[in-house]
Amino acid sequence: MSYARCLKAKECGAEYPLEPRTICDNDFSPVEVQYDYDAMRGKVTRESIEQGPRSLWRYKDLLPIEGEPRAGFNSGWTPLIKADRLAKKLGVDELYIKDDSANYPSFSYKDRVVSVAITKAVEFGFDTVGCASTGNLAHSVAAHAATAGLKSCVLVPHDLEEGKIVGSRVFGPQLVKIKGNYDDVNRLCAQIADKYGWAIVNVNLRPYYTEGAKTHGFEIAEQLGWRLPKHTVLPVAGGTILPKVWKAYQEFITLGLVEDNKPAMYGAQAAGCNPIAKAVAEGSDLFHPQKPDTIAKSIAIGNPADGYYVIQHLKESGGYAASATDPEILAAIRLLAETEGIFTEPAGGTTLACAIKLIEEGRIPRDEPICVCITGNGLKTIECMDGQFEHVEPIEAKLSAFDAVASQTVEAAVVG
Repeated sequence: MSYARCLKAKECGAEYPLEPRTICDNDFSPVEVQYDYDAMRGKVTRESIEQGPRSLWRYKDLLPIEGEPRAGFNSGWTPLIKADRLAKKLGVDELYIKDDSANYPSFSYKDRVVSVAITKAVEFGFDTVGCASTGNLAHSVAAHAATAGLKSCVLVPHDLEEGKIVGSRVFGPQLVKIKGNYDDVNRLCAQIADKYGWAIVNVNLRPYYTEGAKTHGFEIAEQLGWRLPKHTVLPVAGGTILPKVWKAYQEFITLGLVEDNKPAMYGAQAAGCNPIAKAVAEGSDLFHPQKPDTIAKSIAIGNPADGYYVIQHLKESGGYAASATDPEILAAIRLLAETEGIFTEPAGGTTLACAIKLIEEGRIPRDEPICVCITGNGLKTIECMDGQFEHVEPIEAKLSAFDAVASQTVEAAVVG
């Protein structure tokens, strides 16, 4: 039994059946899945959730699917790490890393949203799925479509990292490179969805797709022992994950599963693509689209589809936004790896770099629980680390040769 009731326009409140739809016919505002929370009370409990599978589907009652899942059987339930070594470096008391770089099968948070979208595509009877992607989504759509036995077509900007291209193509989708940036790709995908009748997961299945992002927030709360972090820092690209983690927190509060500690949300963007951070700094409700120029390609979306709502949730929660330069992003990638053993892509480096800024500016207090959300794996974007390390000359396979190297290491440690 599904508790999903209808789609509802975010602005005028018009209601629609649960169907492939993105916007309201009356005012063109986005539509969002609505649930019957009264029917959930007493049935969707901590105990019922804890009895579910160790995947995102343990939260099935809070997702808009009618039958059984058709993809993502091993997605979600990623580690929440108490990052004591990093916390000490940053001078904060309690720091957590929600690590979706370990998400399965495509090593990014996209496995959450795609699992729900693919399941809905099957329920609606589509035989082909697709997406507009900055890389991680294409990887995930191709993988989950293969699991579900669907055909897939993924469209990406022409200049993506090779790791994401290979990671997508190995699953057998039709891959199309577009001469342009993500916003150009997204516009084309809207036309493709109409003409070909395909399920473009982040276009005509977007209301269902975005609901999958809630599971990132549900897991944070459950893994923290059924409580919310006071401060949550998330990357902002198209604006999907931040509003949905906020919605997840509010749903758990509504159902009485966690205490309302007034959690604050914070957005992180690269300085080379920061329309939301810039609007927040200017105190504006509206953002101006930008042409991206950053190494953080997976969050390089200059015209975020849900950017307006990100700004509203930042304001409503008492949070803020920040942006980080490419050198700051690279430094944060290394800091996270060296302190906590997590290799993230530039989007994760951006999130940590922005969290550091927000802490140093006093916007996030050092003595309250903080969660930094890492959404992708660094092994997919190794190009960005070119030039970050000294060249290593090979040595002879002799102990004497190693002794010389070891002595240099000791000398460097003494000097350092």
